[in-house]
Amino acid sequence: MWSEVSMYIDRLQSLPKNTSSIWFGPRQSGKSTLIRKALLDEFFFEIDLLKSEYFRRYLSSPEQFRKDVEFQILKNKVKYVFIDEIQKIPELTNEVHFLIEKYKSKKVHFILSGSSARKLKRGHANLLGGRAILKKLYPLHSQELKDHFDLATALQFGTLAGIYFEETSLKIEKLYSYLDLYLKEEIAQEGLVRNLDLFNRFFDIVALYCAEIINYTNISRECGVSVKTVQNYFSILNETLLSYELPAWDKSLKKQLSKHPKFYMCDNGITNAILKNLKDELHPEVRGKLFEQWLINEIKNLSVYLQTGHDFHFWRTERGEFEVDLILSKKSKPQYAIEIKAKKKLIKKDLAPLLEFQKENPKAKLLLLYEGEQAYQEGDITILPYTEVFSKQQGIL
Repeated sequence: MWSEVSMYIDRLQSLPKNTSSIWFGPRQSGKSTLIRKALLDEFFFEIDLLKSEYFRRYLSSPEQFRKDVEFQILKNKVKYVFIDEIQKIPELTNEVHFLIEKYKSKKVHFILSGSSARKLKRGHANLLGGRAILKKLYPLHSQELKDHFDLATALQFGTLAGIYFEETSLKIEKLYSYLDLYLKEEIAQEGLVRNLDLFNRFFDIVALYCAEIINYTNISRECGVSVKTVQNYFSILNETLLSYELPAWDKSLKKQLSKHPKFYMCDNGITNAILKNLKDELHPEVRGKLFEQWLINEIKNLSVYLQTGHDFHFWRTERGEFEVDLILSKKSKPQYAIEIKAKKKLIKKDLAPLLEFQKENPKAKLLLLYEGEQAYQEGDITILPYTEVFSKQQGIL
């Protein structure tokens, strides 16, 4: 189903046509589909390292990759070389570097894509600094889906491009398979952890902490591993692009670095697959966290696509009485303080965190996003339906 619909979905990212590029994004985010679609009218050579014949051919002999590509350039006159899942053999990036320099005059461009920045970094891969543009692709954005967007689907099954348009039963099957493949291909085969059973236990627990402040000590106690191991496990999730951490905001950088971050996963479908919430109606408390996670992902991902240059934080008072979900800043100055509420009717208490933040940051714009249908002003706080956050009239990016 996805392969049929994908041709009609315009992504907010596009393939640079006059330079080489490296694409990162979680599995099933649509990287390969976007690249192949962009190259439909071009003459290109594709190498998919998930295919065993390519993987075996180049793993023991990276120089063979050079010979094969040179043949395609010189004999078949290709102008684009697409290497999918480049993290499988990081050494190939040195060959790509060599070929870019050698065939610069022929204007041959290389496109590399991968689902794990960790393997490339740890493998001392050549990231082609100055020779390739770094691009990121995330699950489908509501601005890409347009009339196809459905909030209930996004909250329960997520918006991974390879899954979103499937029937419900197939969505569920694919999401559970996604976790199995992730553990097998990204974790076990790449040797990222020594004890897969312990990582599995961590994996089952960590989804409970979505949209929560990370307490490494508590999680290490629940998992039965050291705090250092838990921190390493979080690093694996972040660098394999399944999750990210939102640091705490503080005017003092020293204090900011000492505070625990909040944890978010890249997609609600993955979160619910770990929690085994794919078949049951979402509990209101869980739904609230998923709504927050989805909307923060929407804002953060669009900012990356548009290259707005914002930094992202959350804010919390020392004693934890008040917390603001998202702070958008530039040059260490907060521009927006955004509170997110998964409800259609607001009460005075919902405004309190933003007003508290305003005391220390009077120049920041205050914004509350909710599920209601009416936009209105409450003092210095602009209250918007979540559907209007990216509108031309109200848009924050």
